[in-house]
Amino acid sequence: MALLVKDKVFPTMMRMAVPMLAGTFAMNAYNLVDTWFVSRLGTNALAAMSFTFPVVMLLGFIMRGLGTGTMTVVAHALGRGKQKTAARITTHAVFLSSSIALCLMAAGLLTIKPLFIRLGATGEVLVLTQQYMAIWYYGLLFRVLYMLFADIIIGAGHTKAVSLLMVAGTVLNFILDPMMIFGLWGFPKMGIQGAALATVISEALVLIAAFHIIHKKYHLILFASHSFHRIAVSWRRIMRIGIPATLSSILTPLSAAIVIKIVAGFGESAVAAVGVASRIEMFAFMIPMTVGMSLVPFVAQNYGAKRFDRIRAVRKGTMLFALGFGFIVAIVFLIMARPLGSLFSSDPDVINILVKYIYITCFGYGFLEVHRYATFYLTGIHQPVLSATLTAIRVIILMIPLAYFGAKLFGISGIFWGRLLTDISSAVIGIILTGRILKKAAYSSQPI
Repeated sequence: MALLVKDKVFPTMMRMAVPMLAGTFAMNAYNLVDTWFVSRLGTNALAAMSFTFPVVMLLGFIMRGLGTGTMTVVAHALGRGKQKTAARITTHAVFLSSSIALCLMAAGLLTIKPLFIRLGATGEVLVLTQQYMAIWYYGLLFRVLYMLFADIIIGAGHTKAVSLLMVAGTVLNFILDPMMIFGLWGFPKMGIQGAALATVISEALVLIAAFHIIHKKYHLILFASHSFHRIAVSWRRIMRIGIPATLSSILTPLSAAIVIKIVAGFGESAVAAVGVASRIEMFAFMIPMTVGMSLVPFVAQNYGAKRFDRIRAVRKGTMLFALGFGFIVAIVFLIMARPLGSLFSSDPDVINILVKYIYITCFGYGFLEVHRYATFYLTGIHQPVLSATLTAIRVIILMIPLAYFGAKLFGISGIFWGRLLTDISSAVIGIILTGRILKKAAYSSQPI
């Protein structure tokens, strides 16, 4: 951990980010593989997957917030040489995450139909959505615990192990998807239910590997009696950081759900197109995401060491990188939008809407990443409330109103232009806010 405050800034960032490249690619490919196989079942199945995307994101971000809180607290204990404390907090985090996951699973199973009706799913699309989520919810505990363990491993500074786990999960899903969706090699043909079951099984197997690393390699699980008082103390420490991170995280999928509902007013082809485009554009963020995963621990350690010079240097460098890389990806997407659309659908309406989405929004990719980096900096310098506020500005003040009024005034293209304007505006706000906060922090404390 101490190397993050001593070695040269950008070699340190490279050392942390590069091992995550394969894992980030695998994480994006995971969703894309599911989408591609399901697209072979037709437009209705593809639309059903698109309706599930905001809900899956929402639950994932809720648990990611708790993982962020756990990672921060455990990493702090490990940095102080408190191995037993780190193990106790990790074990208590398993209790907390498991309890929340089971509650969310029960609530999800009871509300599948009314929830997706409200999101705009009807007819066969609604039936297919129910079939997928009825199985997916039963695997929620596996996903939650795997995400928790992965965050803790990253907090310990071992990004390579997490990357290998991500790759393994994607490979398993790639093997299981066609077997269970189309009924290959003796398996029954399950359609969209097979896609959900393949996801559950692959995540359960990867969870076993993650548990082995946490328990056998890092010795961070305690099989001993735990007093309620100590559990409560651990939960308070986790939640103090995790709650703002969770609130910030859930705003993104909530806005995605609202935007999908607005898009649903233009028909099922529009929903399918936006769902596929959302998965394709995740590849635009793949490399920047590997940098982003390293920012919170880097900034947090240097903030603790009062090395504001290093924080300012990495802030400037990473934001310039995000803008430059985003512009390059935009050019590539302009060229590849239609061929990519044809891979996922033969429906000309779906392809045309997908191409229009990418043509308009791709120039905001770099700005969106700058906004994300700004939230990471604020979290790293112990300003999780400001980080959540910055996300709220993007979602509540910019994204939702611009999508709504854009749709009213300019049709479906107005939604896409609203997204572009949101990305640019939120990036500018993020740059200004982080600059002022860093300046204020530097004035109040002398760097070592």
